[in-house]
Amino acid sequence: MSEILNDKELVLRYQNGDVASFEILVDRYQNKVYSYVLMLVKDKQLADDIFQDTFLKIIRTIKAGAYKEEGKFIQFAMRIAHNLIIDYFRKAKRLPMVDPTKEDYDMLDNAKFTDPSIEEQIITEQIHDDVRKMIGLLPDEQREVLHMRMYADMSFKEIAEATNVSINTALGRMRYALINLRKMAQAKNLQLTLR
Repeated sequence: MSEILNDKELVLRYQNGDVASFEILVDRYQNKVYSYVLMLVKDKQLADDIFQDTFLKIIRTIKAGAYKEEGKFIQFAMRIAHNLIIDYFRKAKRLPMVDPTKEDYDMLDNAKFTDPSIEEQIITEQIHDDVRKMIGLLPDEQREVLHMRMYADMSFKEIAEATNVSINTALGRMRYALINLRKMAQAKNLQLTLR
């Protein structure tokens, strides 16, 4: 395929049986998705598993006809990866494995003195909820750039190409998104930090 196809065209071709089109999508976004997963789970083997599960779920979603072109493919892929990470941590509950038969075993080695208190967890969840609501109130262009930059870790050059605007326009939209978020936080007198 010498022509450069956008994500939507590649998904359509894949739905019609063109496996090579999906391979192009994977090549296009595998580094971003994998980096995001590895950054959150901090374990290469686990990141490999979640990365594979992400693309398997994408395949199943597309083949089932459940993929909706609501935005960009990368946002869809990142949302699936994020949900799989959350599912993993919920199931694992991250309990440390210890061997009390070892001579140098010390229960205090496994104690986590820095775990957030219930109060801090509730405050953090409230902050995240407030920020999500404020992001939802942004104009579409600003919200899109913010998601691509903050959640998909895309460069402004990549954002500009994906949204068909100049880099300066993408930068401007991000700047206005941050200004608007700051104004909303001040208007609602929101404290967006724990301290």
